Amino acid sequence: MLELSRNVAIADHEIELTAIRAQGAGGQHVNKTSTAIHLRFDIRASSLPEYYKERLLALNHHLITGDGVVIIKAQEYRSQELNREAALARLVALIRQAMVVEKTRKATKPSKGAKKRRLENKVRKGATKALRGKVRP
Repeated sequence: MLELSRNVAIADHEIELTAIRAQGAGGQHVNKTSTAIHLRFDIRASSLPEYYKERLLALNHHLITGDGVVIIKAQEYRSQELNREAALARLVALIRQAMVVEKTRKATKPSKGAKKRRLENKVRKGATKALRGKVRP
């Protein structure tokens, strides 16, 4: 059971974990052992609340395919167990990221004093630049 919050959890059978061989440098250890973890999580077939599913599917993230499947490959560590924990932590972080609701921006206008200061500053800068011209007798 993967706990997301007090009332929301993902059952173990909904997350498909597969051990695969890692890529990259590492010599004989990497070539002989399956320490990398390939995690697949189908959002639509999960037991998550509908609100969570909608937010996740609307999220434009490189880990989520067009079919609504989250695919995570963890191969940072030399042990399979640490890679499994890293993959699950990344899944939890992705779901929590989707649940964050950003504040709506309220349109504001500059105050009269701010407008006045801006115009005075422009006049001052213009006068300074006007003095930089050629000197005429």
